[in-house]
Amino acid sequence: MAQYDPKEENQINIELSEEIAEGTYVNLAMIAHSNSEFVVDFIRVMPGLPKAKVKSRIVLTPEHAKRLLDALKDNIQKYEASFGNIVSSGDDFQFPMNFGGTMGEA
Repeated sequence: MAQYDPKEENQINIELSEEIAEGTYVNLAMIAHSNSEFVVDFIRVMPGLPKAKVKSRIVLTPEHAKRLLDALKDNIQKYEASFGNIVSSGDDFQFPMNFGGTMGEA
């Protein structure tokens, strides 16, 4: 007869497809919320283009949004302990449409 192991109850098998494992580069996130959910749009803005595409939209409950915030804080602290402080651009940051470079011509 197998013994009860409470650790087994808290385990989950998570699958990660090759496509998702590759990741998607984004450089902007926009967040909206209602009383029942948070919506996070992950966006890729390309230099010199007036349009940007939402690459992924994640919808979270308020509780899960707070857990994500706590997990990000924890991971940033661990990152900075290993690699040094992440330099922030400050409050006056504006996303440059041309990324500060010159505009190319084709």
